[in-house]
Amino acid sequence: MSRFAAPIAEQIWDMKYRLKEADGTPIDDTVEATWRRIARAMAAVETEPNVWAPKFYAALEDFKFLPAGRITAGAGTGRSVTLFNCFVMGTIPDTMSGIFEHLREAALTMQQGGGIGYDFSTIRPKGATVSGVAADASGPLSFMDVWDAMCRTIMSAGARRGAMMGTMRCDHPDIEDFISAKADAARLRNFNMSVLVTDPFMEAVKADQSWELVFDGKVYRTIEARDLWNKIMRATYDYAEPGVIFIDRINQQNNLSYCEDIAATNPCGEQPLPPYGACLLGSVNLARLVKDPFGDSAALDVEALDELVAVAVRMMDNVVDASRFPLEAQAREAQAKRRIGLGVTGLADALALVGVRYGSEDAARLTGDWMRRIARAAYLTSARLAAEKGPFPLFDKNAYLDSPTMQAMDEDVRAAIAEHGIRNALLTSVAPTGTISLYAGNVSSGIEPVFAHSYTRKVLQKDGSRTEEEVVDYAVALWREMFGDAPLPDHFVSAQTLAPLDHVRMQAAAQQWVDSSISKTINCPEDIAFDDFKDVYLTAYETGCKGCTTYRPNDVTGSVLSVSESAETPAPQDTGSGEVIYMSEPLDRPHSLEGRTYKLKWPGSEHALYITVNDVIHGGHRRPFEIFVNSKNMEHFAWTVALTRMISAVFRRGGDVSFVVEELKAVFDPRGGAWMEGKYIPSILAAIGGVIERHLVETGFIAAEGLGLKSDPTAGVMPLAGNRTCPSCGSFDLQMIEGCATCMSCGQSKCG
Repeated sequence: MSRFAAPIAEQIWDMKYRLKEADGTPIDDTVEATWRRIARAMAAVETEPNVWAPKFYAALEDFKFLPAGRITAGAGTGRSVTLFNCFVMGTIPDTMSGIFEHLREAALTMQQGGGIGYDFSTIRPKGATVSGVAADASGPLSFMDVWDAMCRTIMSAGARRGAMMGTMRCDHPDIEDFISAKADAARLRNFNMSVLVTDPFMEAVKADQSWELVFDGKVYRTIEARDLWNKIMRATYDYAEPGVIFIDRINQQNNLSYCEDIAATNPCGEQPLPPYGACLLGSVNLARLVKDPFGDSAALDVEALDELVAVAVRMMDNVVDASRFPLEAQAREAQAKRRIGLGVTGLADALALVGVRYGSEDAARLTGDWMRRIARAAYLTSARLAAEKGPFPLFDKNAYLDSPTMQAMDEDVRAAIAEHGIRNALLTSVAPTGTISLYAGNVSSGIEPVFAHSYTRKVLQKDGSRTEEEVVDYAVALWREMFGDAPLPDHFVSAQTLAPLDHVRMQAAAQQWVDSSISKTINCPEDIAFDDFKDVYLTAYETGCKGCTTYRPNDVTGSVLSVSESAETPAPQDTGSGEVIYMSEPLDRPHSLEGRTYKLKWPGSEHALYITVNDVIHGGHRRPFEIFVNSKNMEHFAWTVALTRMISAVFRRGGDVSFVVEELKAVFDPRGGAWMEGKYIPSILAAIGGVIERHLVETGFIAAEGLGLKSDPTAGVMPLAGNRTCPSCGSFDLQMIEGCATCMSCGQSKCG
C-alpha cells in the first residue's frame, strides 16, 4: 500500500522531492527510496553510518520527521545545492562598490536555492550628500529595486524563485518610503518587508512622544512616534506589508548575544540571523504522535516525541557538515555556531485529535507544554552531542548559561550544558511548512490553524480537460475514517472562524519555548476595525512575540480564497482575447509544430537574426510554445541560446505570457538603440520583443500592439476575479499561510 494519505501528497513528492534524471526518469522509485537517500546522506558523516542510517530512516518513515524541502530534495543527490533554507547576507556597506559586491553574493546564494534576508538600514538616505561626487544619494529603496530585478532573473534550485526579506530600522530617515513601497503592487514583489521596531520606539508610541529619524549620528527629521506607528499599521492593514519585527527582544533573548548582533531575518521571519548567518530547518509532525485519537485517553505520546526529537537533532546537526554553501563566509558562520531550526507541523491537527479547540486557553497551555518538551529534549540531545563530538566553536559557558533561554531551562539541562557544552547554539524555530505538510498528508501547517476542513482541487490536464479531487485535512480525514459521516465535533475550527487574538495567543504560547522565532500569519477579517487591527500588534508585543505578520483581504494583494465545503474556483474574467490556458505542468512537445520565422536586421550588424516562434493548439487556442534565435554572428551565440531557453521555458508554463514582450521591450542598451521602421528601438533585445509581439498579434494571442501584460501576472498587478493566480498552475486557489502565498491546487509555495 502507498504511504501517501492523499493523491496530492504523492503529487507533491513527485513534483518537488523525488530524485530524477535530467530527462525526468525517476531515480527514487518510491517514497521509501527518498527516505533511504536522505538517511544515508545524513548518516555518511557519522563514524558508524550503518548504525545511524536505519535510525534516521525510522524517524523519516510515515512522515514523522519532516526535514525542510531543501534537505528532502537535495540530500544524497550529489547536486551542487545547499541544504540550508535560510540566509541573512552580510552587512551592506554604504559604498557603491560594496553594495554591488553584496548584490553578487545574493545572486550566488539564490542560484543554489537559498532564501536571503538583508537589512537596508545601513545605506544612507535619499538626498544625503555623496562625498566626492556632485550628486545626492538615491537611498536604500532604489537599491532594493536593483535587488528585486536581480531576483526576478534568478531561478532557485528546484525551479523555485528566490525569496528575499528586506528590513529597515524604525529610525532610518527613509522609513516612511519603505513603509509605503508595497502600495505599488508591481514594486518589490520578490521581497517580504518588515520594519525593525525597537523597544524605545514602542515606549514612545505608548507615551505619544516624538521620534528622531537618524543616520550616521545625524538627525534628519523629528516626527511623532504614534504617527509613524499608524503609518505602519495602515500600510499592513491596506496591503499586508510591512510586517513588524521586535528587534530588541530578538537580540536580548538571543543565546549568542555575547558574540553577534542581529538586524535581519530570513524571508519568512522565523530565523533572525547575524551577517552571513545560515540555518537549516526541520519539523516534527505532531499529528502522527497522538495516541488514541478522538478517544477518552487521547494524548500526545511524549516519550515518542522525546525519542523523535533526539534523532531529528542529530540528523540536523549532520546537515551542517554535509551541506554545500554558496559562500565561504556562510560556511564559516554555520560551522562556528551550528544553528539548527527544529520546529513542528500538524499542531492544529494534534489539538483536534486530543479534543482541544485551537486558539483556546487550553490549547495555548497544551501548546506551551509540548513546545517546552521539544525544547528540553533538543537541548539535552545537543549537550550529549557536545560530549561526543564537541561543542560549537564559539561556545562560552558562562555567557551562554546567562541567556534568557538558559535561565528558563530545567536545572538538569543547565547542568548537562555546564558539564559538556552544547553542540548547537540555537535549536528551535517554527518555519513555514506549507508544501511539506501537504506532502505529509495535508496535516495542518506549522503552528497555524487548519485553513479549511476540505476543499475541491481542480487540475488542468495535458489534454485540456479538468479533473477534480477533494483534499481533506488530515484530522478530518481520520475522523471520517473512524466515524463516517458523523458531524465534526465543535472543537474543530478553521482559520476562517478564529478571532485574530486567538492567533496571537497561540503564537505567544509557542514563542516562550522557541529560541529563534516563529513564522505565523494572523488572518484578519476584511471588516476588522482599524483600532482592533492595531491591538493585534500591541498584544503581540506585550505577550512576548518576536514579530507579527497579519493578512487582511485587500485591493492590492487580493483576497484570500473564501473556502466552503462546496467552494468553487472562480472563473477568470473575459480578457477579450480568448481564455488564457494554464497548465498543471509543462506540455510535452509534439513531433511537429506550426510556426513562423522572422528576419531581424539590426542596424550596424553584419549578420541578421532569424527568430522562429512555434505554436501549439491547447484548449482550442493557439499559443506560443518555443522560440529559437539564430545568427551567423558568433558574438551573440551564448546570449541567444540562453534567451531561447528562458523564453521557451516561460512559454511552456502556460498562462498569459505576453509580459515577456513588455519585459524585452523595456531593455535599453547604454551604447544606444536604433531607428527601425520609423520607431526608436532601445536595444536589440527590445527589437526581439517587438518580433514576438508581432507574432502574438498575428496568431490572436493578444489583440493588438501594446496590449500585452506589463509584467509577470504573478505580481497580482492585474487581479482576476478578485484573487491572484498561482504562478505554477494558474488556479485561483492561493491562500496566505505563514506569510506565504500557497496554492492549494498544486502545492506551489514561495516558502518551500
